[in-house]
Amino acid sequence: MNYSSFLALGTNIEPRRQHLYQALHRLRVHDEIVILKQSSIYQTAPVGYTNQDDFLNMVIKIKTTLSPEKLLDVCQSIEHQLGRKREIRFGPRTIDLDVLLYNQENKKTERLIIPHPRMHERAFVLIPLNEIAPDMPLPNGQRTVSELVAELPDSDIKDVRRWTQNDLANE
Repeated sequence: MNYSSFLALGTNIEPRRQHLYQALHRLRVHDEIVILKQSSIYQTAPVGYTNQDDFLNMVIKIKTTLSPEKLLDVCQSIEHQLGRKREIRFGPRTIDLDVLLYNQENKKTERLIIPHPRMHERAFVLIPLNEIAPDMPLPNGQRTVSELVAELPDSDIKDVRRWTQNDLANE
C-alpha cells in the first residue's frame, strides 16, 4: 500500500546545495520512495542555537510503501551517509531529514512523533510546506498549513527567503 508523507530537508554546512541534491538523489533511487512534489529551496536563519551559518531548507511530498519507522530509518541512513554528526542540539549539519507528516496519522513512539512536534511553530518548515500543500489540514487539529503560516510572527517570516541561483556565488 502507498502512503503519503512529507519530509523536511535542511543543511548549513558547505556545500549546502550539494548536500540537498545528494539527499534528494538518494531518496529518488530508493525502491520504496517516489518524490511527488518538492518546494523551492529557502535560505533561513538558524533557530535555537544561532551561532552558526544560515540553512538551506525545503519540503518534499513523497509516496512510500515504508512504515513511518522504516522511513525514519532511511532518512537517518542518508544523514549518516552524508556525514551528519549530532554534536550540538539544533547545531550545524550536513543534512537533516525530518518526517513531518505521514498519511494524516498521529503517532508517538520513543523514536518518532508524527506530526513533527515543532513543525507548527517553524517558519522554515511551514513556508516551504505551504508552497506545495497550502490547503492540507494537519492531523492534530482542524487548521490548514496556510492558516498556520498566517499565524507566524513577522519576525519569523522575514528570516525565510526563497533561495535563487544568484545565491550560488556563496556556495
